[in-house]
Amino acid sequence: MYKTLKEVTQIAEELNMTIGAFNTHNLEMLPEMIRAAKEKGAPIIIQTSIDTAKYIGYDLMVAVVKEIANTEMVDVALHLDHARDFNEIKAAIDAGYSSVMYDGSHLPFKENIAKTKAVVEYAHAKGVSVEGELGTIGGTEEGISVAEDDKVYTRPEDAVEFVKQTDIDALAIAIGTNHGQFKSKTEVNIPLLKEIHAVVDVPLVIHGGTGVKEEDYPELINNGIRKFNVGTELLVNWTKVAKESFGETEVNKSLRHNVIPANLAVKEIVKHKIGLFMNVDSPLAMQK
Repeated sequence: MYKTLKEVTQIAEELNMTIGAFNTHNLEMLPEMIRAAKEKGAPIIIQTSIDTAKYIGYDLMVAVVKEIANTEMVDVALHLDHARDFNEIKAAIDAGYSSVMYDGSHLPFKENIAKTKAVVEYAHAKGVSVEGELGTIGGTEEGISVAEDDKVYTRPEDAVEFVKQTDIDALAIAIGTNHGQFKSKTEVNIPLLKEIHAVVDVPLVIHGGTGVKEEDYPELINNGIRKFNVGTELLVNWTKVAKESFGETEVNKSLRHNVIPANLAVKEIVKHKIGLFMNVDSPLAMQK
């Protein structure tokens, strides 16, 4: 079933888990991502960047996600990730995206509040959820820089004011993660997360999830992380498998034989991550 970000994170709050938010880069990998969620019995958030949404088409993306969600009987939210262009945000909302992120993290605090609030007012009037961001998360998204190299961590007192003023449905926080990090793992600032979780009452979001150590997942989940973004790991592994398949194929062989293995590689990653996000398959839990 087609859901909003607010609806699926409410499920996460009730069950003390987090919802995997997975970036799709084409239509081919999308069905297996949703089937992975079905097999694990969990909701899923499908994310697109603006560039991916424009490449596929906003209307087509919405139609395909809704159809698969209903056919497979899975709770699926469709989310526009890291959007700064009001026109593109409006296009996504008007096309039927159930969730959008306005990324004003690069702006001065008051300007971030004002612009995020404007998005919230438009989105909420149409039943669409909004994620905001406070602090800066370093690295790259799809090879494009999304923040300055000097990270600014989220301050708890700013988070309180930001949530109060904007009425957002979820807050992406900066606690040490990096977009695009897949060759190493980062040290997340758990004490800071605990401080933020203690003073705000909205679902918290981790960006740059590929670079987070899996053994840290339980403590993140237990301290309010209700949306966990994973993108780079899917992209890297899809591309690796596709390169191998295309490198060995005959030129007159159907393309599906090269693409299906890549899609299935993505499915296995999504299933693995969802198992951890449900807070039952974690390395710590498995030891108990």
